[in-house]
Amino acid sequence: MSMKVLIISTSLRTNSNSDILARKCVRGALDAGHEVEYVSLKGKNIEYCIGCLSCIKSGSCVLKDDVKDIMEKVKQVEVIIFATPIYYYEMCGQMKTLLDRLNPLYASEYAFRDIYMIATAAEDEDSTFDKAYNGLQGWVDCFEKATLKGIVMGAGISEASDALNHKNVLKKAYELGRNL
Repeated sequence: MSMKVLIISTSLRTNSNSDILARKCVRGALDAGHEVEYVSLKGKNIEYCIGCLSCIKSGSCVLKDDVKDIMEKVKQVEVIIFATPIYYYEMCGQMKTLLDRLNPLYASEYAFRDIYMIATAAEDEDSTFDKAYNGLQGWVDCFEKATLKGIVMGAGISEASDALNHKNVLKKAYELGRNL
């Protein structure tokens, strides 16, 4: 069954390892016949949430930046895959800022159900990803129809483009997309 899939690459780094894995996941999802859209936060203007909570009443954010277009994409898809580098055992700041700004979706008729994470880290321990995954779980918990379904962990990957040398992780990212 074909699904609408959105893959959001949150790294701002050129030749980012998490982005390499995100693009491999795109390929897998396309090969499986899904309708796939890829969004990179690189070059996007994303302001910090100011906590005014106007979005709860109005359903839209008072800030005028690139989040509005991203939010509309998020709202319309069935599957969202977030790709992030791990910084200090946590998701990158751009991803956290985006999650905060997606607050207007809380009371909306959103379509997303399945959420996944792809993450890369210089450290070579699976536990390196726990806090980032739990952070995303906190966001997912606010959307009662959504479920955090899994993670592809790229451990021991640090230098730009190093993910290309990790065939097993590239395969896992591809298979995530292929097996949706």
